[in-house]
This record gives sequence, structure tokens and C-alpha cells, in this order.
Amino acid sequence: MREGVSASRVVMAGGPFASLHDFLALRFPAVKDWAARLARGEVLDASGQPLSADAPCKSGMLLWYWRSPPPEPRVPFEIELLHQDEWLVVVDKPHFLPVTPGGRHLHETVLVRLKHQLGIETLAPMHRLDADTAGVLVFTVQPATRNAYQALLRERQVHKVYEAIAGWRADLLFPLTCSSRLLQSPGDRFMQMQVVAGPPNAQTWVELMGRVDRSEADRQALQRPHDPHCLPPGPLAHYRLTPSTGQKHQLRAQLSALGLPIVGDRIYPALLPQPAPDAVPDHAQPLQLLARQLSFIDPIDGRQRCFTSRRRLWLAPDS
Repeated sequence: MREGVSASRVVMAGGPFASLHDFLALRFPAVKDWAARLARGEVLDASGQPLSADAPCKSGMLLWYWRSPPPEPRVPFEIELLHQDEWLVVVDKPHFLPVTPGGRHLHETVLVRLKHQLGIETLAPMHRLDADTAGVLVFTVQPATRNAYQALLRERQVHKVYEAIAGWRADLLFPLTCSSRLLQSPGDRFMQMQVVAGPPNAQTWVELMGRVDRSEADRQALQRPHDPHCLPPGPLAHYRLTPSTGQKHQLRAQLSALGLPIVGDRIYPALLPQPAPDAVPDHAQPLQLLARQLSFIDPIDGRQRCFTSRRRLWLAPDS
């Protein structure tokens, strides 16, 4: 690792190539600084030894290198460590921070920050949370036990509880079970999941925790750079959500389909444009969705595990 970033690998194929530099330049045409990286010793062979630009090449040769994306604006919120042992690391994830590297995000992800902080290169997420969602996030430590923990999710043996601030409808009686079939939207709307006809593949138990004072919500919103899309009109409420399945965007899509959009959601019900790559990030109005609690029977030693977030949704009524 370098500053929490694990090396990437590539296997040489094709050719023949006159030099290692020629292979890398052809394999990654968007990267223009291979000569400088090779000169700094940032491309390694399978045994971890630096390679020079004119190193001989042969098919099947394994190479290690580090990604070098453009500078990332820092997400100005910290990860809180909830638990650590030889098997698991559990954190309280802030809003806006992606879980794993992807696209423009590398250093500003939970995984890379945590690897850098703890020095554990083998960390891997047991499950996922959207970048917009805060709360309990579990990582496995040992590669040998990773599948046993992830199998709990596949077999629906993990109990998850979320909280959300969303719209309210007087004609809905709570608690209620929301069962629906969710499929990814085609074309340019691939970010959205849509509710379609057919056998349900997503189920959530929805409980009303209380109404939200609309005048207080408006007052708090005015203290932030106000985006009218992030604070929908009409009455608001505080909900407890218990999903028994784990479809992409399940809670966001299902509440939106009920006419209860989550405050701060830029995907449901309307898919809003992504900010320009050079735009200053706006962290003023986080999605009002929190992974409050996660529990399961540990597959390694059989004990009950239960982890609870210490965070609070900014529109949640004081308890």
C-alpha cells in the first residue's frame, strides 16, 4: 500500500513490444506519464522489484502499479471507528464519502482512508452503502473468512435498520410492508431503479417514528445553501426502515414510489444532473438516510454481533 492505496495489477498480453514503456503506453493510452513513473520505480514485477522503461517484455508477465488520478477535493467529514478485532472493522460512515475506489474517487473513499489509518491492506467491505448514505459499515479483515461473512447477506441472515426523513401522506397507515419489483432503468437513466410489474424482489417494513415540524425543517434548510429539490414540499416525517432484501437503492426507490421521497435525494423521484467535474462540492444538504443498526450471528464464533450508528439525521426530531 501507499497512503492506503493498494497496487493495481496488469498481465502483459499481445505484442511483441520493444519495451515495457511501449506496452504500458498502448495498454493505457490515457496515461501520459509512464516514463516518469518508471523512472521513479513505480512499476514493479511479480516479486515487487522496480522495472525500468527498457525492461524486456514477454507475454504473461505480471506487473504492479499505482493509480494516479487527478487531485480529489477532500470530503470534510471523518470516519468514526465503532469496533475492531481480528475479524472485523466497523465504522460509522459519513454522508458523501464513497465506500470503495471508482471513477474519480480513490483517496476520498472509506476503504482507502481506513487502510491508511489502520495499515490493514486486506480490508474489504462486507456490504455496501451508497456514497450519499451515512451509518454503520462493516469490513472484513481476513481474506479466508470474507466469504463466510458475505454469505450472511446472500442468505438474508443480516438484520438491518435504517432511518429516514421523507414525505408524509395522511392516507397511508403505518406500519406497512412495501413489496415491489425493482429493476434498473435502461439508457441514460441507468442510475435509477424503477418499480415494475412482476413478482416482488424487494421488501421493506416501514414504521412511522414521528412527524417532523415543517417550519423547523424550513428554518434549518434556510441556514444552508438551499436547493429546492432537496427539501420537497408538503409534510415530512421520520421513519424506521427494516429491509429484508438488499436491492440497489431499495429504500430510496420504494419510498419514492409510495410518494414519500427522502429529503436530499438527487436521484428519486427525479434524476438531477450531476455537478460538473470542476464544480466545488456542495455538502450542505445530505441525503436524510442513515444506516442505524446492523446485527447478525457471527459465522466464525457464533456470538451475537450488533453495531449501532452514533450519527443523527439533521432534520430528525430531538429524542
